[in-house]
Amino acid sequence: MAQARLMDGTSLARRIVEDTAKRAADLTDRTGTAPCLATVLVGEDPASVTYVRMKQNRCRKAGIESRHVTLPAATTTEELVATLRALSDDPGVHGILLQHPMGEHIDERAAFEAIAPGKDVDGVTFASFATMSFGLPGFVSCTPGGIMRLLDEYGVDPSGKRAVVVGRSAILGKPAGMLLLARDATVTYCHSRTRDLSSVIGEADIVVAAVGRPRLIRGEDLKPGAVVVDAGYNPGNVGDVDFDSAVQRAGLITPVPGGVGPMTIATLLEQTVDAAAAAARGSGV
Repeated sequence: MAQARLMDGTSLARRIVEDTAKRAADLTDRTGTAPCLATVLVGEDPASVTYVRMKQNRCRKAGIESRHVTLPAATTTEELVATLRALSDDPGVHGILLQHPMGEHIDERAAFEAIAPGKDVDGVTFASFATMSFGLPGFVSCTPGGIMRLLDEYGVDPSGKRAVVVGRSAILGKPAGMLLLARDATVTYCHSRTRDLSSVIGEADIVVAAVGRPRLIRGEDLKPGAVVVDAGYNPGNVGDVDFDSAVQRAGLITPVPGGVGPMTIATLLEQTVDAAAAAARGSGV
């Protein structure tokens, strides 16, 4: 069997960002106000600092203003919630990204819920999950949304297919499954208590790896010709899929890096411009 085709997230993301930049420029010209993304970081986790800086750089290239708020590691849930509510009330801010992790002492869900649904461009609130689940207009979680765009780009129609999502996090695994279900896939969620994981994966036409365990899924686990989307990112640029063995058995596969990651940021920027355009319409501009 021939090696799997690579699903190139880098090139697709570049096209999305180019289109987003044009939309941002047009919106700025029409309204006199550039789309603005506020990023909030609690503490100074090196990986998070690097990730936020990268998002700020991408914002600038796309014509999106970036406002950054850094809070001390000792910030309380109440203080963080107050910051997020103030940004939600600020008409100059169109989207809000709360970088995580944010410390075990923080009530993460309370913090996410302080973000106004109309500015939840990262798709982390209850409201966003509900709209994803019911197929209503709203913001998708960025990584699952990026995954769906990749599937579309490579002609993968989930309808009638068996999809297995390995992982059940609130902002990746669960929404990925709901978006696939909305496209008429038959979805199975797997997790740490799933028995005989490899046999479940072996029945899947589409596998989404989103569990945060390096090289958990191996080529021999896969159904020949399966579509494999690796949303894991572990130290050393290693995904949740053992790429070298999986590429020999899959039909389509995302590399790590260069697959899902670029799509996450592209979706974030696109949704920020969507939020700014919605705000402009709401103000009659």
